[in-house]
Amino acid sequence: MSTIAPPLRVAIAGLGFGEKVHLPALRACASSEPVALWHPRQERLEAACRKAELPGHSDFTALLDDPAVDAVVIATPPAPRFALARQALEAGKHVMLEKPVALCAEDAEELQRLALSNKLTVAVDFEYRAVPLFQQLEALIRSGELGEPYLVKLDWLMGSRADGGRPWNWYSQCSEGGGVLGALGTHAFDTLHWLVGPTRSLRAQLSTAIHQRPLPEGSLAQGSLAEGSLAEGSLATVDAEDIALVQLELEGPSGAPVPAQMTLASVTRRGRGYWIELYGSGGTVVLGSDNQADYVHGFGLWQSQGGEPLRPIEPDPQWAFERTWEDGRIAPVERIHGWWSQAIAQGRPMVPGLGEGVLSQRCCDWARKGFCS
Repeated sequence: MSTIAPPLRVAIAGLGFGEKVHLPALRACASSEPVALWHPRQERLEAACRKAELPGHSDFTALLDDPAVDAVVIATPPAPRFALARQALEAGKHVMLEKPVALCAEDAEELQRLALSNKLTVAVDFEYRAVPLFQQLEALIRSGELGEPYLVKLDWLMGSRADGGRPWNWYSQCSEGGGVLGALGTHAFDTLHWLVGPTRSLRAQLSTAIHQRPLPEGSLAQGSLAEGSLAEGSLATVDAEDIALVQLELEGPSGAPVPAQMTLASVTRRGRGYWIELYGSGGTVVLGSDNQADYVHGFGLWQSQGGEPLRPIEPDPQWAFERTWEDGRIAPVERIHGWWSQAIAQGRPMVPGLGEGVLSQRCCDWARKGFCS
């Protein structure tokens, strides 16, 4: 007689994306439940705990000592993720990491070794793998309708940071894991690896279009600025890339090299959004959306076989979400949480996990080589 595993009891570390997306996703997931929150700033923590009606900790060690916590979602800014994840794994907790999973591939590999040695399951929130039309695209490619892939082109042109008046923060700093590669490139590299195959080599041209941003109020008093980051008129220097042009050689399903081109930007006003084009011996497939307000809703899928014109492909109900939210990010993250809790219950590896996270981070490292000093 089979028994149903109890819900995975999950704490959330980080109250930006963690509060807005992971919290409702965990509450919607039948196989997991949120049980605690963590944030280093007590005032911020107390406000979130009152709203969520959950206990909280400002001491991460105390959170990990809580016997009611089985696992931890780490949705902090990138810089502290590695240390927090290592501490959680050493405490015997399963972990879900936002991306980038660390500031370098070596740190991600260390987490991978630690998770394996402690028999713990680590998920990485590459949520595009859980978006219905992306799943349908992957199934179409695996069916062989595209044939042997010849060329891949991925454009992700967003305007979220096109306003030069947007305040300076960690996103502006290479040393803190900021920049368009960490925000968009980590997803883009993982998508190419998933749909086509791993990266054999790449070369990149990175640039910073907006070189200074206004300091947020109170940043000096909080001591958050590194020495030398100040500029005239209460501006701080931006040294993280906001544009990345990347040429890659992927290893296709047959082992043959597949050239790929990627353009990423966070400063393109009225940018065309997300578009991926795959050209193969049997036809062409295009998936894309110009909806910059929601990176899930609005995607369309088109296919051409032989020399025919592109035609729209209807969404396949088998990939559809059971429930959606106004914030389109919640549904795919809820699906990832379901996969993670099932992997833990069944004692099997998690995909996407640290294996995928290491490959993506290694590409970011290669692309940044020589840019971030």
